[in-house]
Parts: sequence; structure tokens; C-alpha cells
Amino acid sequence: MTKLSHLNEKGEARMVDVSDKAITHRTARAEGFVSMTTDTLALVEKGDAKKGDVLATARIAGIMAAKRCHDLIPLCHPLPVTKATVDFELSQQPVGIHVTTEVRCTGQTGVEMEALTAVSVACLTIYDMLKAVQKDMEIGPVRLIEKTGGRSGHFVAQRKGAKT
Repeated sequence: MTKLSHLNEKGEARMVDVSDKAITHRTARAEGFVSMTTDTLALVEKGDAKKGDVLATARIAGIMAAKRCHDLIPLCHPLPVTKATVDFELSQQPVGIHVTTEVRCTGQTGVEMEALTAVSVACLTIYDMLKAVQKDMEIGPVRLIEKTGGRSGHFVAQRKGAKT
């Protein structure tokens, strides 16, 4: 059985001590998808959403989320994020917006949670910006697609249907 690092010997939640870990360059990429109708996607393409520029707002929200991940996820360490990007690809098949994020830092723990938080908040922001015209949009899947650095090394997710 794998020992969970966020639990102490009594099974209580704890913040992992990373003070003895090597400082390395770490990168994580994540992806998500917001499904919507062609009419809703057309509003984004034309820049006609009533709340404003959907993608610019979602990009800023995602970057901010990466930088504030430790405020949202209880046991995450505050990290010196050196890069956070949020990119979008408008898709006609399936209809929606594919969101990818990349987060980098040089530190003692990885940035997977920062990349996942960034993509999640960017997707939620897209929903918020467009919910007045379509309440039944769907978000998902959201997943880690790659990470580098640290003891566990390089990870690349197997392709599952979402773009990588």
C-alpha cells in the first residue's frame, strides 16, 4: 500500500516537509474543456459576449489562480511561480473551448496543483462569462498532462480523448 505523504502516522492531515528536497526546475501542464453550443462559441469568436472579452478575462483568472493556489488548496505550499500561461483553442468538433495551462517554478515541490487550479479557474471563468446565454455548458475533463522535475521525474499522461 502506498503511504500518503499528507497524512501523519495517526492518519491526520499535515503539510509535507519539503525542506530536505533538492531545489529543481519544475514544470506542469494541465488541460480542460468547456463544452457549449455553436451559438455560444460564436459569441466568443466574434467578441460579442455581454460581459466582455471572455478569453482575456479567463486567461487573467487562470494566471491569478496559479499564483494563489496555496490559498485555495489547504496543504499546498506557497511557491515562487516564475511562469504561468493559459492558452485557448476554439473547437468545432467537439464544440467548445480547449484550455491548456503551463506553470513553472524553481523550488522544492512541484507545480501540478497550480497548473490544475489555473485550468479549472479559467474554465469556470469562461462559464461565468457566458452563463447568461447558456447555463448547461459542461466543464471537463480537467487533468494533468505533463510534469517535470523533482524526485518522481517526468510524467506524461496517456492520451484519452482530450487533446495533449
